[in-house]
Amino acid sequence: MNSNSQVFLNGSFIKWNEATVHIMCHSFGRGSAIFEVLGFHTTKKGRFIFRLDDHISRLLETANLLDMELPLSREAIFDAVRKTVQKNKLKEGFIKIIGFFPQISFETTYPQKRLDLAIFILSPEKDMPDLAVSLKEGAAVCVSKWEKLSPRMVPTEAKVAANYLNGIMARNDAKDRGFDYAIMCDDEGFLAEGATESIFLIKGNTLITPALGTILNGITRRSILEAARETGIKTVEDKLPRNIIYEADEIFLSGTPKKILPVKRMEERVFEEIPGPITKKLSDIMNEVVSGEDDRFSKWLYPV
Repeated sequence: MNSNSQVFLNGSFIKWNEATVHIMCHSFGRGSAIFEVLGFHTTKKGRFIFRLDDHISRLLETANLLDMELPLSREAIFDAVRKTVQKNKLKEGFIKIIGFFPQISFETTYPQKRLDLAIFILSPEKDMPDLAVSLKEGAAVCVSKWEKLSPRMVPTEAKVAANYLNGIMARNDAKDRGFDYAIMCDDEGFLAEGATESIFLIKGNTLITPALGTILNGITRRSILEAARETGIKTVEDKLPRNIIYEADEIFLSGTPKKILPVKRMEERVFEEIPGPITKKLSDIMNEVVSGEDDRFSKWLYPV
């Protein structure tokens, strides 16, 4: 981690090592922190944040779903994110926005409705050193023994820390079995998503992904679907039986840190071409988008 970086906290900037809470705070003990992770990139016209508007909208929706209150207005959060990127000199990287309860509390319920808000800047090289390797070599994935949380249990659309134990267990299961990433099915046995990744399959010339309902409405997922349709690639969002993943011509995962991560091995099946032709086409498009070279999607880039 970059100990020299500046962290936004409730309207002020502090040093990285000063961004702390008590171990007995509610968000540590009960998992009540909410968050967003988004990327920023350098183009010929300067630094831009990818789909900031959508990420802030989802942060506000998470707070609303969980009956929490953010301490800043939508516009103030926009400004805080932009200023945090400005304060830190990285050319590209990731932004993590965290809403949390710092109060010491043993109670199950929130100590109050109003959250504190912090914004961090993360470096791909220092904070995610394995990312470049996995993007280059592709990933080995498996279907996990753990099911995706049901929306009848908790609001799965909310990006709240407590929900991510589900993904942690799935990822640990994959690692124990010799794989990099896990894919979970929902409680009805249909394909859902990974620990923190959306999943895409290609059969023939069609891009296929699980429908919304039991999965997170991922912003990178949405971007890939929009880019595919704009480019003329047929897309399908549907309830997908588990066996379809073993029949796919290509598979890739998506998320903020790794816009498109090709799958090189699906359990015992090894893909010969990594990335496959449609995966590569979509990966090239997304790289052009974040580098500001595709004017069709310029509205996705928010200037720093």
